[in-house]
Amino acid sequence: MSFVAWIVLGLVAGALAKLLLPGRDPGGLVVTTLIGVAGSFVGGWISAKFLNRPVTAQFFDLATWASAIGGALVLLILYRIVFGNSRD
Repeated sequence: MSFVAWIVLGLVAGALAKLLLPGRDPGGLVVTTLIGVAGSFVGGWISAKFLNRPVTAQFFDLATWASAIGGALVLLILYRIVFGNSRD
């Protein structure tokens, strides 16, 4: 997959992670989508490195989407733990 495809996948993964973890994030929508992009890269790397499931060249591969959404969820949870889960 190209770099742009990973960014698009990350934006969608960030939005889905936000739907799965509702609530107000400290950084708002922009930070949440950036976490989604970073989570897609992290999830893809973890999938390829530790789970022996390399990221395919296909954009609509279920394992690729699951790893991206899982990575986004993990990063969003860590972000909420570090910075709190509600804005002042």
